[in-house]
Amino acid sequence: MKISTLNSLKTHLLILGILCIGSVFAQEDSTKKVKENDEQELNMDAVFNRPTLSFDKVPVTLGGYLEANTMHRTEEGITDGLSFQARRLTIFMAASISDRIKFLTEIEFEDGGKEVAIEFAALDVAFHPLFNFRGGIVMNPIGAFNENHDGPKWEFVERPDVAVNMLAATLSNAGFGMYGKTYSGNWIFGYEAYLTNGFSSRIISNEEDKTYLPAHKDGDNLFEDNFSGKAMFSGKLAIKNRKIGEIGISYMGGTYNKFEDDGEAVEDQARVDVFALDWNTTIKSTGTYIVGEAAWIWAETPDTYTQQYGNKQRGLFMDIVQPIYKSKIFEWEDATFNVAARFDYVDWNVGRFKETGTKIGDQMLAVTPGISFRPTPKTVFRINYRYEWNTDILNNPAERAATWYMGFSSYF
Repeated sequence: MKISTLNSLKTHLLILGILCIGSVFAQEDSTKKVKENDEQELNMDAVFNRPTLSFDKVPVTLGGYLEANTMHRTEEGITDGLSFQARRLTIFMAASISDRIKFLTEIEFEDGGKEVAIEFAALDVAFHPLFNFRGGIVMNPIGAFNENHDGPKWEFVERPDVAVNMLAATLSNAGFGMYGKTYSGNWIFGYEAYLTNGFSSRIISNEEDKTYLPAHKDGDNLFEDNFSGKAMFSGKLAIKNRKIGEIGISYMGGTYNKFEDDGEAVEDQARVDVFALDWNTTIKSTGTYIVGEAAWIWAETPDTYTQQYGNKQRGLFMDIVQPIYKSKIFEWEDATFNVAARFDYVDWNVGRFKETGTKIGDQMLAVTPGISFRPTPKTVFRINYRYEWNTDILNNPAERAATWYMGFSSYF
């Protein structure tokens, strides 16, 4: 949600005030050690499983992370040169209001504070491990990356295309619902289910000139008004075996157009439905970590729209991370060097032209090898080389682009 310059200033002052109050008291570093592939956690627990600082006599814990990098991109032989980017500064705050009641929020500053977004702000009430209430601004649990997107957890500077450019990464909406988790031997089961505001007609009326879910986030009053007047449902089931890995199945869908005006129908209801499958595992004998996500979108588009607005989309990503050296370096007990590779694929318009029967293009394919250094699990330095192919809607020869990234991300 974009905030005016005045509200942005107020937000900065609020966070500065919290930091100043905390500095008056003796600080106690209650930072939880971030463990990769924690056997007790599911992706849905990512909002809780973050390092934080607590302060004496202040009932609020505080944390966050910083991302910064350089990039050099060449597209069809043309380059704009080297750029330095301050990608994002994210602040976490949490408070235990009373037994079984707690509040959590995540506020993100992007591009040096040019954009400020409330990504998560919810009140949780615990009734039973299998039944907990959550309400406020909640993250829709579609796929795994949407809830588990913190920069320090990943070996790549860029976020996966399927999560960012197809599913609108860090998608959150005002609403409420429930979640829970249970254990049985080596098995862990979790679920989430929410009713929230839904998408708007921006997903088919945008500057991209195609069906594009991330355009919804550019709208106004996202947390105050539901464009269609109909609630959107999003839910997820996750199963994990401590020795094998986790798999999640999720769904999100609802009406996205304003089909009524003063109680009278003005057009047919149009739906968007999203299905996602995510997985992660660690091969214990080699320490190889594999994580991925695949998604499918079905969007009903008006008959008056051309075929460049696709009604079917699909995409996936997969990361493979291999530790190659782990030892004590300086005071870092478990400093680790990794090699990694990512595969990205997105098809924004699945199908064939009605007139010719030829396949519709509008696809992106990318391969990104990289190396990373983690002095601690909370901090990562990374170098990536991304090579991508972009095909237009007419399936002309793909345009190619290559980008070097070098940067870091760290919790604090």
